[in-house]
Amino acid sequence: MNLCSWFRSTLDYGRKLVDSGLEGAGYGRERFLNGEPFAPFVNESARKALQGATVGACIGVLGSRLSRNGKPASRACAYGVLGGAIGFGVGLVWGTRAFTTSVAQGVLENVNTVRDEHWLEKNPIDYA
Repeated sequence: MNLCSWFRSTLDYGRKLVDSGLEGAGYGRERFLNGEPFAPFVNESARKALQGATVGACIGVLGSRLSRNGKPASRACAYGVLGGAIGFGVGLVWGTRAFTTSVAQGVLENVNTVRDEHWLEKNPIDYA
């Protein structure tokens, strides 16, 4: 096998893996949502994540104000915004973990199927 045919074969295999992964992600999404629209699920998760944002903002402000260096209020505000953003992100990730798990399972199922097919093409089994 020359370099060009090896490269083409590897590229085709990679394309099959990506396509099967995307297909599996769609399948996992549909399996989780069970015919329901996606937007209300995300809106509810974001609404619940606001609690984490509030806690993160409070921790950020308190953390900046507890130091005895006499830091200005603008720094406290910046730490509050940063803490709020981190808290919101963590809350959103936590709220959508079941959805993420379903999508990842769909991806893994499809990708493993393609990998098994590829392995059998390279290593045919002779039962005779």
